[in-house]
Amino acid sequence: MKAVVLDTDDQFRLTDIDEPTPGAGEVAISVQYAGIQWGDVLVHKGHFPVPRPFVPGFEAAGHIIAVGEGVDENRIGRQVTALTSAGAYAEVAVASAALTFDATDVDPRIAAGFGWATPTAYDLINTVTRVRPGESVLIHAAAGGVGSLAAQFARAAGAGRIVGVSDADRAAYAAQFGYDLLIPRAEFMEAPTEELFDVILDPIGGPVRLANLKRLAPHGRLAIYGNIATFEPVELDANDLLMNGKSALTYNSNLLSQTHPDRLAESAHRALRLVAAGQIRPDITAEYELTDLGKAIQDLADGRTRGKSIVRIAA
Repeated sequence: MKAVVLDTDDQFRLTDIDEPTPGAGEVAISVQYAGIQWGDVLVHKGHFPVPRPFVPGFEAAGHIIAVGEGVDENRIGRQVTALTSAGAYAEVAVASAALTFDATDVDPRIAAGFGWATPTAYDLINTVTRVRPGESVLIHAAAGGVGSLAAQFARAAGAGRIVGVSDADRAAYAAQFGYDLLIPRAEFMEAPTEELFDVILDPIGGPVRLANLKRLAPHGRLAIYGNIATFEPVELDANDLLMNGKSALTYNSNLLSQTHPDRLAESAHRALRLVAAGQIRPDITAEYELTDLGKAIQDLADGRTRGKSIVRIAA
């Protein structure tokens, strides 16, 4: 079968490899579309110690063609979207049955765009920070895959005010997702601190993380779920957090998939129902061919991507 391999020289190469077979608790998926996400960038840059060569790709949409031991054979033929540990950039991918979800009522392109970002955004709003009606929410990377979805989930949760931080050239794009105000990223660090927020979503890290703490209202929650800007650690003063009732929370969907896949699956099911009903919209802004995967991932790394990008594997 055709697959893209990330080789030892950091190059993506389209090649022929053996078709994988599902093990116990797994399914094999004939992939129609695959989603592109920030994890692809981190793997390419070597932030994840993945042995090479290997087939990357963490989000697959298509139909099940085989099941492993312990998986209901009636699932064969079902249209699905899956969160994979690797291998989605191929004509056939293997995924955990527990993290493969029925997507019969969802367009395959949208199913691929659902990916890890949608349950992540759902969890950040509903299970990590538990946004309450009337609360104010600040979302960094407002035009990105998670940010554009988190704004929608925040509105659905009843947030009273939603503010996004984005590059100036992305503000018009981000506005369509229901933000009440968009702050250019370059101005965020110098912005006045009079407005405080009950919830802040932070995938940025570094000095921005410390600035976010200053913008938390009493009893506010800072959700940390990435390090786009830097992996350099920052020090948080637990005494200061305690005295002001502030909380710093973390969310790692990849770890959750390994330790408590049932929790991630429950959130994904709930989020997928909202997507199928048209209440939440993953915005597919770019579609690439498999031969252009390297460019697609570089576009994401360079900040040229808005919303969600996907790769077409089969017609």
